[in-house]
Amino acid sequence: MKPYAEMTKEELSEEIASLKKEYAQFQKLGLSLDMSRGKPCKEQLDLSMEMMDVLNSSSDLYCENGDDCRNYGVLTGIQEAKVLIGDMMENNPDNIIIYGNSSLNVMYDTVARAYTHGIMGNTPWCKLDKVKWLCPVPGYDRHFAITQFFGIEMINVPTSPSGPDMDIVEALVSSDEAIKGIWCVPKYSNPTGWSYSDETVRRFARLKPAAKDFRIFWDNAYGVHHLYDDKQDYLIEILAECKRAGNPDMVYKFASTSKITFPGSGIAAMATSPNNLEDILTQLKVQTIGHDKVNQLRHVRFFGDIHGMVEHMRKHADIIRPKFECVEDTLEKELGGLGIGSWTKPLGGYFISFDSYPGCAKDIVDKCKKAGVKMTKAGATYPYGKDPKDSNIRIAPTYPSMEELQKAAKLFTVCVKYSCAEKIYSERFKKEDQ
Repeated sequence: MKPYAEMTKEELSEEIASLKKEYAQFQKLGLSLDMSRGKPCKEQLDLSMEMMDVLNSSSDLYCENGDDCRNYGVLTGIQEAKVLIGDMMENNPDNIIIYGNSSLNVMYDTVARAYTHGIMGNTPWCKLDKVKWLCPVPGYDRHFAITQFFGIEMINVPTSPSGPDMDIVEALVSSDEAIKGIWCVPKYSNPTGWSYSDETVRRFARLKPAAKDFRIFWDNAYGVHHLYDDKQDYLIEILAECKRAGNPDMVYKFASTSKITFPGSGIAAMATSPNNLEDILTQLKVQTIGHDKVNQLRHVRFFGDIHGMVEHMRKHADIIRPKFECVEDTLEKELGGLGIGSWTKPLGGYFISFDSYPGCAKDIVDKCKKAGVKMTKAGATYPYGKDPKDSNIRIAPTYPSMEELQKAAKLFTVCVKYSCAEKIYSERFKKEDQ
Protein backbone atom coordinates (compact mmCIF):
# COMPACT_ATOMS: atom_id res chain seq x y z
CA MET A 1 0.00 0.00 0.00
CA LYS A 2 1.24 3.48 -0.85
CA PRO A 3 1.83 6.15 1.83
CA TYR A 4 -1.39 7.83 2.94
CA ALA A 5 -0.06 11.26 1.99
CA GLU A 6 0.30 10.08 -1.63
CA MET A 7 -3.19 8.59 -1.95
CA THR A 8 -5.86 10.19 -4.10
CA LYS A 9 -9.02 11.50 -2.49
CA GLU A 10 -10.92 8.39 -3.61
CA GLU A 11 -8.24 5.99 -2.37
CA LEU A 12 -8.05 7.65 1.04
CA SER A 13 -11.84 7.77 1.32
CA GLU A 14 -12.05 4.04 0.59
CA GLU A 15 -9.31 3.34 3.14
CA ILE A 16 -11.17 5.30 5.83
CA ALA A 17 -14.40 3.41 5.11
CA SER A 18 -12.60 0.08 5.35
CA LEU A 19 -10.86 1.05 8.60
CA LYS A 20 -14.14 2.24 10.09
CA LYS A 21 -15.63 -1.22 9.55
CA GLU A 22 -12.55 -2.97 10.93
CA TYR A 23 -12.59 -0.73 14.01
CA ALA A 24 -16.27 -1.49 14.58
CA GLN A 25 -15.46 -5.21 14.58
CA PHE A 26 -12.91 -4.67 17.35
CA GLN A 27 -15.48 -2.74 19.37
CA LYS A 28 -17.76 -5.79 19.26
CA LEU A 29 -15.08 -8.04 20.83
CA GLY A 30 -15.63 -6.60 24.31
CA LEU A 31 -11.93 -6.21 25.03
CA SER A 32 -10.85 -4.97 28.46
CA LEU A 33 -7.06 -4.62 28.51
CA ASP A 34 -4.82 -2.24 30.46
CA MET A 35 -1.55 -1.23 28.78
CA SER A 36 -1.27 2.11 30.56
CA ARG A 37 1.62 1.29 32.91
CA GLY A 38 4.84 -0.68 32.63
CA LYS A 39 3.89 -3.45 35.03
CA PRO A 40 5.40 -6.94 35.24
CA CYS A 41 2.99 -9.71 34.30
CA LYS A 42 1.99 -12.57 36.59
CA GLU A 43 4.62 -14.89 35.11
CA GLN A 44 7.32 -12.36 35.97
CA LEU A 45 6.07 -11.97 39.52
CA ASP A 46 6.00 -15.76 39.86
CA LEU A 47 9.77 -15.83 39.26
CA SER A 48 10.30 -14.31 42.72
CA MET A 49 7.85 -16.44 44.69
CA GLU A 50 10.66 -18.53 46.22
CA MET A 51 11.80 -15.35 47.94
CA MET A 52 8.79 -15.81 50.21
CA ASP A 53 10.35 -19.04 51.47
CA VAL A 54 13.94 -17.96 52.14
CA LEU A 55 12.92 -16.60 55.56
CA ASN A 56 10.54 -18.12 58.06
CA SER A 57 9.97 -18.18 61.81
CA SER A 58 13.01 -20.38 62.39
CA SER A 59 15.39 -18.41 60.15
CA ASP A 60 18.56 -16.72 61.35
CA LEU A 61 17.64 -13.05 60.95
CA TYR A 62 21.01 -11.66 61.91
CA CYS A 63 23.25 -9.78 59.50
CA GLU A 64 26.82 -10.84 58.80
CA ASN A 65 28.00 -8.23 61.33
CA GLY A 66 25.65 -9.49 64.03
CA ASP A 67 22.88 -6.88 63.74
CA ASP A 68 19.36 -8.20 64.35
CA CYS A 69 17.26 -7.34 61.28
CA ARG A 70 14.08 -7.50 63.35
CA ASN A 71 15.07 -4.53 65.48
CA TYR A 72 15.62 -0.80 65.12
CA GLY A 73 18.71 0.78 63.58
CA VAL A 74 21.08 0.42 60.62
CA LEU A 75 19.87 3.64 59.02
CA THR A 76 21.60 3.29 55.64
CA GLY A 77 20.82 -0.41 55.14
CA ILE A 78 22.48 -3.70 56.00
CA GLN A 79 25.94 -4.16 54.53
CA GLU A 80 25.21 -7.28 52.50
CA ALA A 81 22.26 -5.52 50.82
CA LYS A 82 24.48 -2.54 50.04
CA VAL A 83 27.00 -4.91 48.44
CA LEU A 84 24.29 -6.58 46.30
CA ILE A 85 22.69 -3.32 45.21
CA GLY A 86 26.12 -1.71 44.81
CA ASP A 87 27.01 -4.40 42.29
CA MET A 88 23.67 -3.86 40.54
CA MET A 89 24.24 -0.08 40.40
CA GLU A 90 28.00 -0.37 39.73
CA ASN A 91 28.80 1.69 42.83
CA ASN A 92 30.81 1.37 46.03
CA PRO A 93 28.56 0.03 48.84
CA ASP A 94 29.89 2.81 51.08
CA ASN A 95 28.26 5.38 48.76
CA ILE A 96 24.80 3.81 48.94
CA ILE A 97 21.72 4.23 51.11
CA ILE A 98 19.12 1.44 51.04
CA TYR A 99 15.57 2.75 51.42
CA GLY A 100 12.10 1.20 51.34
CA ASN A 101 10.37 -0.27 48.31
CA SER A 102 10.05 2.78 46.04
CA SER A 103 12.74 4.78 44.24
CA LEU A 104 10.05 7.27 43.19
CA ASN A 105 9.47 7.92 46.89
CA VAL A 106 13.20 8.58 47.33
CA MET A 107 13.21 11.03 44.42
CA TYR A 108 10.19 12.85 45.83
CA ASP A 109 11.86 13.08 49.25
CA THR A 110 15.06 14.36 47.66
CA VAL A 111 13.23 17.17 45.87
CA ALA A 112 11.19 17.92 49.00
CA ARG A 113 14.32 18.15 51.16
CA ALA A 114 15.94 20.58 48.71
CA TYR A 115 12.72 22.57 48.58
CA THR A 116 12.33 22.97 52.36
CA HIS A 117 15.92 22.88 53.63
CA GLY A 118 18.23 23.34 50.67
CA ILE A 119 21.20 21.28 49.47
CA MET A 120 24.50 21.40 51.34
CA GLY A 121 23.86 24.79 52.93
CA ASN A 122 22.39 26.50 49.87
CA THR A 123 19.16 28.50 50.02
CA PRO A 124 16.03 26.31 50.27
CA TRP A 125 14.24 26.35 46.95
CA CYS A 126 11.00 27.47 48.60
CA LYS A 127 12.67 30.81 49.39
CA LEU A 128 13.71 31.49 45.80
CA ASP A 129 11.69 33.55 43.35
CA LYS A 130 11.98 30.91 40.64
CA VAL A 131 13.11 27.29 40.41
CA LYS A 132 13.50 25.61 37.02
CA TRP A 133 14.12 22.04 35.90
CA LEU A 134 15.24 20.41 32.65
CA CYS A 135 13.07 17.59 31.34
CA PRO A 136 14.33 15.41 28.47
CA VAL A 137 11.34 14.57 26.28
CA PRO A 138 9.67 12.28 25.69
CA GLY A 139 10.19 11.22 29.29
CA TYR A 140 8.75 9.68 32.44
CA ASP A 141 5.42 11.15 33.52
CA ARG A 142 5.93 10.44 37.24
CA HIS A 143 9.18 12.42 37.22
CA PHE A 144 7.35 15.39 35.74
CA ALA A 145 4.55 15.01 38.28
CA ILE A 146 7.02 15.50 41.16
CA THR A 147 8.50 18.75 39.87
CA GLN A 148 5.05 20.03 38.86
CA PHE A 149 3.74 19.26 42.37
CA PHE A 150 6.37 21.56 43.87
CA GLY A 151 5.60 24.33 41.39
CA ILE A 152 8.95 24.00 39.63
CA GLU A 153 9.03 25.35 36.08
CA MET A 154 9.84 22.54 33.66
CA ILE A 155 11.76 23.08 30.42
CA ASN A 156 11.62 20.57 27.57
CA VAL A 157 14.91 19.22 26.20
CA PRO A 158 14.65 17.13 23.01
CA THR A 159 16.27 13.70 22.96
CA SER A 160 17.77 11.43 20.33
CA PRO A 161 19.07 7.85 20.44
CA SER A 162 22.25 9.16 22.11
CA GLY A 163 20.37 10.99 24.89
CA PRO A 164 19.33 14.59 25.62
CA ASP A 165 20.54 17.39 23.35
CA MET A 166 23.65 18.28 25.33
CA ASP A 167 24.23 21.56 23.49
CA ILE A 168 20.93 22.77 24.95
CA VAL A 169 21.60 21.26 28.39
CA GLU A 170 25.06 22.82 28.63
CA ALA A 171 23.87 26.24 27.48
CA LEU A 172 20.91 26.38 29.86
CA VAL A 173 22.64 24.93 32.93
CA SER A 174 25.66 27.22 32.63
CA SER A 175 23.66 30.41 32.10
CA ASP A 176 20.68 30.17 34.49
CA GLU A 177 21.16 29.86 38.25
CA ALA A 178 17.45 29.08 38.65
CA ILE A 179 17.94 25.71 36.95
CA LYS A 180 18.40 23.28 39.83
CA GLY A 181 18.12 19.87 38.24
CA ILE A 182 17.46 17.55 35.33
CA TRP A 183 15.56 14.27 35.16
CA CYS A 184 17.47 11.44 33.48
CA VAL A 185 16.59 7.83 32.69
CA PRO A 186 19.95 7.04 31.12
CA LYS A 187 19.58 3.38 30.20
CA TYR A 188 16.68 1.96 28.19
CA SER A 189 14.93 5.28 28.80
CA ASN A 190 11.24 5.59 29.55
CA PRO A 191 9.58 5.65 27.03
CA THR A 192 12.03 5.43 24.11
CA GLY A 193 14.26 2.60 25.30
CA TRP A 194 17.28 4.63 24.17
CA SER A 195 20.51 4.64 26.22
CA TYR A 196 22.88 7.57 26.65
CA SER A 197 26.05 7.47 24.58
CA ASP A 198 29.52 7.64 26.15
CA GLU A 199 29.87 11.21 24.90
CA THR A 200 26.57 12.21 26.51
CA VAL A 201 27.56 10.78 29.89
CA ARG A 202 30.95 12.48 29.73
CA ARG A 203 29.34 15.80 28.88
CA PHE A 204 26.93 15.41 31.79
CA ALA A 205 29.87 14.83 34.12
CA ARG A 206 31.58 17.97 32.84
CA LEU A 207 28.67 20.37 33.14
CA LYS A 208 29.45 23.77 34.60
CA PRO A 209 26.20 24.73 36.32
CA ALA A 210 25.56 28.31 37.38
CA ALA A 211 23.75 26.97 40.47
CA LYS A 212 25.93 25.44 43.17
CA ASP A 213 23.02 23.22 44.18
CA PHE A 214 22.31 21.90 40.67
CA ARG A 215 21.87 18.12 40.72
CA ILE A 216 21.45 15.47 38.04
CA PHE A 217 18.67 13.07 39.08
CA TRP A 218 20.02 9.92 37.43
CA ASP A 219 17.23 7.32 37.58
CA ASN A 220 18.89 4.12 36.40
CA ALA A 221 15.64 2.19 36.72
CA TYR A 222 16.47 -0.31 33.96
CA GLY A 223 20.16 -0.92 34.58
CA VAL A 224 19.91 -4.74 34.45
CA HIS A 225 16.75 -5.00 32.33
CA HIS A 226 18.15 -6.36 29.08
CA LEU A 227 15.99 -8.15 26.52
CA TYR A 228 18.86 -9.97 24.82
CA ASP A 229 22.03 -11.74 25.90
CA ASP A 230 23.94 -10.85 22.76
CA LYS A 231 22.70 -7.27 22.26
CA GLN A 232 22.95 -5.02 25.31
CA ASP A 233 23.51 -1.34 25.99
CA TYR A 234 26.24 -0.25 28.40
CA LEU A 235 26.69 3.01 30.28
CA ILE A 236 29.72 4.82 31.58
CA GLU A 237 29.25 4.97 35.36
CA ILE A 238 28.22 8.54 36.10
CA LEU A 239 29.50 8.97 39.68
CA ALA A 240 33.00 7.83 38.77
CA GLU A 241 32.96 10.04 35.66
CA CYS A 242 31.83 13.05 37.71
CA LYS A 243 34.63 12.44 40.19
CA ARG A 244 37.16 12.32 37.35
CA ALA A 245 35.73 15.57 35.98
CA GLY A 246 36.02 17.35 39.32
CA ASN A 247 32.24 17.37 39.93
CA PRO A 248 31.87 14.63 42.57
CA ASP A 249 28.71 16.06 44.18
CA MET A 250 26.64 16.73 41.07
CA VAL A 251 24.64 13.46 40.85
CA TYR A 252 21.98 11.62 42.80
CA LYS A 253 21.70 8.13 41.31
CA PHE A 254 18.56 6.06 41.96
CA ALA A 255 17.59 2.43 41.41
CA SER A 256 15.33 -0.26 42.81
CA THR A 257 14.37 -3.90 42.50
CA SER A 258 10.77 -2.97 41.70
CA LYS A 259 10.75 -4.69 38.30
CA ILE A 260 13.21 -7.35 39.45
CA THR A 261 11.32 -8.91 42.37
CA PHE A 262 7.99 -7.49 43.57
CA PRO A 263 7.11 -3.88 42.62
CA GLY A 264 5.11 -3.44 45.81
CA SER A 265 7.81 -4.78 48.11
CA GLY A 266 11.23 -4.46 46.55
CA ILE A 267 14.10 -2.33 47.83
CA ALA A 268 15.17 1.08 46.55
CA ALA A 269 18.54 2.78 46.79
CA MET A 270 20.45 5.97 46.16
CA ALA A 271 24.15 6.23 45.34
CA THR A 272 25.92 9.56 45.63
CA SER A 273 29.06 11.29 46.90
CA PRO A 274 30.18 11.28 50.55
CA ASN A 275 29.35 14.99 50.83
CA ASN A 276 25.83 14.44 49.54
CA LEU A 277 25.40 11.42 51.81
CA GLU A 278 26.33 13.47 54.85
CA ASP A 279 23.84 16.15 53.84
CA ILE A 280 21.05 13.62 53.23
CA LEU A 281 21.62 11.80 56.52
CA THR A 282 20.99 14.97 58.54
CA GLN A 283 17.39 14.73 57.36
CA LEU A 284 17.03 10.97 57.09
CA LYS A 285 17.93 10.34 60.74
CA VAL A 286 15.04 12.62 61.69
CA GLN A 287 12.65 10.98 59.24
CA THR A 288 13.26 7.34 60.17
CA ILE A 289 15.20 5.01 62.43
CA GLY A 290 15.68 2.58 59.57
CA HIS A 291 13.94 0.87 56.67
CA ASP A 292 12.77 -2.73 56.34
CA LYS A 293 15.91 -4.74 57.04
CA VAL A 294 14.07 -8.07 56.99
CA ASN A 295 13.14 -7.38 53.37
CA GLN A 296 16.72 -6.38 52.60
CA LEU A 297 17.93 -9.66 54.09
CA ARG A 298 15.26 -11.55 52.13
CA HIS A 299 16.58 -10.13 48.87
CA VAL A 300 20.17 -10.99 49.73
CA ARG A 301 19.32 -14.57 50.70
CA PHE A 302 17.23 -15.01 47.55
CA PHE A 303 19.82 -13.76 45.05
CA GLY A 304 23.03 -14.64 46.89
CA ASP A 305 25.01 -12.16 44.80
CA ILE A 306 24.85 -10.17 41.58
CA HIS A 307 25.31 -13.33 39.50
CA GLY A 308 22.06 -14.68 40.92
CA MET A 309 20.34 -11.45 39.98
CA VAL A 310 21.71 -11.55 36.43
CA GLU A 311 20.39 -15.10 35.96
CA HIS A 312 17.05 -14.02 37.40
CA MET A 313 16.84 -11.16 34.88
CA ARG A 314 17.49 -13.59 32.02
CA LYS A 315 14.27 -15.34 33.04
CA HIS A 316 12.45 -12.00 32.96
CA ALA A 317 13.83 -11.35 29.48
CA ASP A 318 12.64 -14.74 28.22
CA ILE A 319 9.09 -13.82 29.26
CA ILE A 320 8.88 -10.28 27.91
CA ARG A 321 11.17 -10.40 24.85
CA PRO A 322 8.53 -12.18 22.71
CA LYS A 323 6.02 -9.47 23.71
CA PHE A 324 8.27 -6.67 22.51
CA GLU A 325 8.92 -8.54 19.28
CA CYS A 326 5.19 -9.16 18.83
CA VAL A 327 4.44 -5.44 19.03
CA GLU A 328 7.37 -4.48 16.80
CA ASP A 329 6.44 -7.09 14.18
CA THR A 330 2.80 -5.98 14.18
CA LEU A 331 3.75 -2.33 13.80
CA GLU A 332 6.06 -3.15 10.89
CA LYS A 333 3.54 -5.41 9.17
CA GLU A 334 0.58 -3.07 9.52
CA LEU A 335 2.16 0.39 9.37
CA GLY A 336 5.45 -0.03 7.50
CA GLY A 337 5.64 2.24 4.47
CA LEU A 338 2.45 4.19 5.20
CA GLY A 339 4.31 7.27 6.45
CA ILE A 340 2.07 7.70 9.48
CA GLY A 341 4.24 6.49 12.34
CA SER A 342 7.68 5.59 13.61
CA TRP A 343 8.70 3.60 16.66
CA THR A 344 11.70 2.55 18.70
CA LYS A 345 13.11 -0.97 18.92
CA PRO A 346 14.72 -1.07 22.37
CA LEU A 347 17.20 -3.65 23.59
CA GLY A 348 15.85 -3.43 27.14
CA GLY A 349 13.58 -1.64 29.55
CA TYR A 350 9.79 -1.68 29.58
CA PHE A 351 8.49 0.52 26.76
CA ILE A 352 8.27 1.19 23.06
CA SER A 353 7.88 4.82 22.02
CA PHE A 354 5.57 5.46 19.07
CA ASP A 355 5.34 8.75 17.15
CA SER A 356 2.25 9.12 15.02
CA TYR A 357 1.42 11.57 12.28
CA PRO A 358 1.28 14.96 14.08
CA GLY A 359 -2.02 15.83 15.71
CA CYS A 360 -3.24 12.26 16.08
CA ALA A 361 -1.96 10.83 19.39
CA LYS A 362 -4.90 11.88 21.56
CA ASP A 363 -7.39 10.58 19.03
CA ILE A 364 -5.53 7.26 18.67
CA VAL A 365 -5.47 6.71 22.43
CA ASP A 366 -9.15 7.67 22.65
CA LYS A 367 -10.09 5.25 19.89
CA CYS A 368 -8.15 2.46 21.65
CA LYS A 369 -9.97 3.19 24.90
CA LYS A 370 -13.39 3.10 23.24
CA ALA A 371 -12.50 -0.33 21.83
CA GLY A 372 -11.45 -1.67 25.24
CA VAL A 373 -7.67 -1.08 25.37
CA LYS A 374 -6.38 1.50 27.85
CA MET A 375 -3.10 3.14 26.82
CA THR A 376 -0.93 5.67 28.62
CA LYS A 377 -2.62 9.06 28.27
CA ALA A 378 -1.42 10.95 25.20
CA GLY A 379 0.81 13.82 26.28
CA ALA A 380 1.92 12.03 29.47
CA THR A 381 5.49 11.77 28.19
CA TYR A 382 5.80 15.59 28.25
CA PRO A 383 5.73 18.04 31.18
CA TYR A 384 2.24 19.32 32.02
CA GLY A 385 0.84 16.61 29.73
CA LYS A 386 1.40 18.87 26.71
CA ASP A 387 2.97 17.15 23.71
CA PRO A 388 3.52 20.07 21.27
CA LYS A 389 3.07 17.79 18.25
CA ASP A 390 0.37 15.54 19.77
CA SER A 391 2.24 12.58 18.34
CA ASN A 392 3.99 10.56 21.07
CA ILE A 393 2.41 7.45 22.57
CA ARG A 394 4.03 5.13 25.11
CA ILE A 395 3.41 1.42 24.49
CA ALA A 396 3.80 -0.89 27.50
CA PRO A 397 3.89 -4.51 26.25
CA THR A 398 4.80 -6.41 29.43
CA TYR A 399 1.58 -6.81 31.42
CA PRO A 400 -0.95 -8.40 28.99
CA SER A 401 -0.80 -12.06 28.06
CA MET A 402 0.57 -12.83 24.60
CA GLU A 403 -2.93 -13.55 23.30
CA GLU A 404 -4.22 -10.25 24.68
CA LEU A 405 -1.21 -8.38 23.38
CA GLN A 406 -1.66 -9.67 19.84
CA LYS A 407 -5.23 -8.32 19.80
CA ALA A 408 -4.20 -5.05 21.43
CA ALA A 409 -1.30 -4.48 19.02
CA LYS A 410 -3.52 -5.13 15.99
CA LEU A 411 -6.22 -2.81 17.39
CA PHE A 412 -3.59 -0.15 18.02
CA THR A 413 -2.47 -0.22 14.39
CA VAL A 414 -6.09 -0.03 13.20
CA CYS A 415 -6.60 3.04 15.41
CA VAL A 416 -3.37 4.60 14.11
CA LYS A 417 -4.40 4.09 10.49
CA TYR A 418 -7.98 5.22 11.08
CA SER A 419 -6.99 8.39 12.95
CA CYS A 420 -4.13 9.35 10.64
CA ALA A 421 -6.14 8.69 7.49
CA GLU A 422 -8.90 10.97 8.79
CA LYS A 423 -6.35 13.64 9.72
CA ILE A 424 -4.61 13.56 6.35
CA TYR A 425 -7.94 13.57 4.51
CA SER A 426 -9.03 16.59 6.54
CA GLU A 427 -5.82 18.46 5.77
CA ARG A 428 -5.81 17.70 2.05
CA PHE A 429 -9.42 17.47 0.95
CA LYS A 430 -11.67 19.12 3.54
CA LYS A 431 -11.88 22.40 1.58
CA GLU A 432 -12.96 20.51 -1.53
CA ASP A 433 -15.85 18.94 0.39
CA GLN A 434 -17.16 22.24 1.69
